[in-house]
Amino acid sequence: MMRLIVFIVVFAIFLGFIVLNLDHKCDISFGFKAFKDVPIFLSILTSFVFGMLVTVPLLLSRGRASKKEKPPKPGKNDKKQKEEPGIEVINKNDSPYGID
Repeated sequence: MMRLIVFIVVFAIFLGFIVLNLDHKCDISFGFKAFKDVPIFLSILTSFVFGMLVTVPLLLSRGRASKKEKPPKPGKNDKKQKEEPGIEVINKNDSPYGID
């Protein structure tokens, strides 16, 4: 129910922004093509949607990469670790906090 209320409030603010800016116009030029008298809310909405379209693939690829980077599972050779001088190996059972 709270999500519906937040959606209605955000939509009302967005609608108010559109109504208040209908008379404000701008020119948008892409170098080879120019659009004249474009309402401000359309240029802002277009840039917002373009930003979302660019961001979504980046977020999806980041989520896929983090799933691949899992630490190796403990195997049979965990107890046979070589200790190097100056490096202390802490076993899971020896940790006072239960940290792996």
